[in-house]
Amino acid sequence: MMIFSTAVLRLCATSRIGAVTKRASSTFLSSASSSSSSSSPTQSMPPQRYTHHQFQRHSYSTTTTTLQQQQQPSPPLSTAQLVKQLRLLTGAPMLECKKALASPDVNNDLALAQEWLRKHSSQKIGSKVAGREALEGLVGVCIDNCDGGSRGVLVKVASETDFASRSEVFTGLVQEIADAAAAAAGDGGDIVDIPTFLSNTQSITTGKLLSECLNDAVLSIRENIQLDSIVTIGTTPSSRSVIAGYVHGRAPNSTCGTSAALVEVEVLPKDGGGGDDAVLSEEEKSVAMEAAKKLAMHVVASNPLYLNPESVPVDVVEKEREILMEKMTDSNKPPEIIEKIISGQLRKFYEGICLTEQSHLVEEGNPKISKVMKGLGLVVKDFRLVGMSK
Repeated sequence: MMIFSTAVLRLCATSRIGAVTKRASSTFLSSASSSSSSSSPTQSMPPQRYTHHQFQRHSYSTTTTTLQQQQQPSPPLSTAQLVKQLRLLTGAPMLECKKALASPDVNNDLALAQEWLRKHSSQKIGSKVAGREALEGLVGVCIDNCDGGSRGVLVKVASETDFASRSEVFTGLVQEIADAAAAAAGDGGDIVDIPTFLSNTQSITTGKLLSECLNDAVLSIRENIQLDSIVTIGTTPSSRSVIAGYVHGRAPNSTCGTSAALVEVEVLPKDGGGGDDAVLSEEEKSVAMEAAKKLAMHVVASNPLYLNPESVPVDVVEKEREILMEKMTDSNKPPEIIEKIISGQLRKFYEGICLTEQSHLVEEGNPKISKVMKGLGLVVKDFRLVGMSK
């Protein structure tokens, strides 16, 4: 009994101590809160609460303010920013860009400034560089093996320096001209009238006349740039031919180079038949394309002048024969022996200038090209070669 009363007394004492501690703690917190509120200059406001309609009006006004801020016009570009943009668009020097933007007819309009540069600076620069010698440059290629017949084009564009011909502006111009020439050539021959072609043909990528594209390149590069020649090669829709090409000495990040070749190869019909054989199978087309590409590489390396002995002009053959006969004048050999010797030397002559008679430089063992083509069931129909030094 005594043990139980002692436990009860201890529990009551503990509860009294906890109550006193709780009252002291609350008294301290209330005094601290009153002192802080009395020391602050302004009393804290209760959190603002919106009704449903007030919240809708507040959200609408905030959204309207944001839209008005977005719809405010951007500040006009400074003169330096306009000059920078015009230089990026045209490649013209800084002084020319400033002069164009300051013109009364332009009034800081970028589109009008570009037109001003084309009219004034292009003519001025063109007259300055017109007489300069342009021996460097690049050759552009465009090949279109479509269902309506294959078509290939080589364009030769000359510049004054090799440094300028490797620029992005120049390589872009060469490719633009090549693509436009392929579209304009059709099934016709080489494009001879260069000025008319430039004046009447539009760029496929930009829609501008090629003459304007050429003037823009002259304005940007400040060199004499000339379209030297355009050669084409094409097939008819009913032919079994394909065209492939090769570009040597490519400029960085472009398909243009210092020299290029196109080769047309025909697939012979199986057993000499027609009908369904008029359409090439995927396998036949693949074999023909690979053979034509290798031949194009050979053409660039060996520089043949004619396709085969039959295509060599008669006067060229007769002149070579006369030279060989003069060499054999003092040989004191019978005429029939001399004729055999001359025939053998003419074969050597054909090997040097005719594509089909040459040793294939790309195939292993360098077999004769006509032999390689016969083994593949192919015939070389035509080729074109254009180079800056050719």
